[in-house]
Amino acid sequence: MRSIRAAAVGAVTMSLALAATACGGGSSDQGGSGDSPKTLTYWASNQGASIAVDKKVLQPELDKFQQRTGIKVKLEVVPWSDLLNRILTATTSGQGPDVLNIGNTWSASLQATGALLAWDDENYSKIGGRDRFVDSALGSTGAQGKDPAAVPLYSMAYALYYNKQILADAGITKPPATWDELVADGKKIEAEGKSVIGVEGANVSENIHHVFVFAKQHGADFFTPEGKPDFTNPKVVDAVKQYVDLMAKDKIVPTGDAEYGQNQSVSDFAKGKQAMLLWQSAAANLKSQGMSEDAYGVAPVPVRSGVPGTGAQTNSMVAGINIAVFKNSHNVDGATKFVKFMTGDAEQKILNKAYSSIPPVKGAQGDPAFNAPATAVLKQTLATSAAALPQVPSESQFETAVGTAVKDLFADAAAGRTVTTDSVRAKLEKAQQQMPAA
Repeated sequence: MRSIRAAAVGAVTMSLALAATACGGGSSDQGGSGDSPKTLTYWASNQGASIAVDKKVLQPELDKFQQRTGIKVKLEVVPWSDLLNRILTATTSGQGPDVLNIGNTWSASLQATGALLAWDDENYSKIGGRDRFVDSALGSTGAQGKDPAAVPLYSMAYALYYNKQILADAGITKPPATWDELVADGKKIEAEGKSVIGVEGANVSENIHHVFVFAKQHGADFFTPEGKPDFTNPKVVDAVKQYVDLMAKDKIVPTGDAEYGQNQSVSDFAKGKQAMLLWQSAAANLKSQGMSEDAYGVAPVPVRSGVPGTGAQTNSMVAGINIAVFKNSHNVDGATKFVKFMTGDAEQKILNKAYSSIPPVKGAQGDPAFNAPATAVLKQTLATSAAALPQVPSESQFETAVGTAVKDLFADAAAGRTVTTDSVRAKLEKAQQQMPAA
């Protein structure tokens, strides 16, 4: 999951386009110098319950890669709270890794810097071809009509995780399928003295993921078809208000969650403190925190009515992690080999099992491990009812500006200040004014 240091990111982001051409290291638009063929540096995103868990997962695979190629990979696992800022700084300083993980929603923004290797047909042919990857994952690798800036590595989707015992104690026989059902169930759960559902109110990216889905369910988008911000669209305002109202009006989210930004809601759920959790591919994280797989169930994220599908029935973003190569790498050839290794069928099975994510590689998805009940919900969601966040160059500014607006609205709700349609619109208007195209 992603927790972005908003102020720092925003400051760096605004200078990004102007500074991108200053990337150092390699020497040309066609790639780096290749003068360091036996080493690579790799920034991995924090996918496990901790950085130590990630190192335990990744190091054996990196050792395997070294045995096969003679190339030693120097690993650094970067927390989500720092990752985007580190990447943006690297694009301006030229002091970055050879290979890196990026949130798939950042693809178009980082593509616009020109700092990443373009995955044209020639480069894709080096890793087995574009057809090896599922279409939904490819849809979040850069702006339409341009060569992708990255390659899909892990695919994820949101699901509703629910504590079986807490729901049973409240007399609830099945997980809620609509938001009205969730609110109604919440009252029953609260009557039993339990917390209903958690949010990461101070995590700007979590906020973006959820309000994007709520907007879809209201038939709205944050950007016009021409790519211009449309944050004050009345349907967008209604969508954001509905999400914040889970705390402000419906009162099924604890006010303390307004300060959550480091996955505390996952820990609350794992420890049995709350009944439900909206999260991406949470199984490995919950297991690492001692929660038995038998203690919880997994269901699709609720919709306003009916069943999940496309359009207004969207119930998840296309979540995931991409792997990219800095164009100024001193070992582009080795970096490309490493991407091929990490996206190979065998490694895809190993890594995605470890992180309870879904392989974006078709050849790995057939493994029985990815047909378990919990994973099956995620696969079904990705296949039928998930939508990609807007692949526009200003996507990272969008995450920062609107995610912060939602964070502020949760803070208002937690402080007892009334959240109204007007106050939501005012926050979104302020966010839109921070966008380059506003």
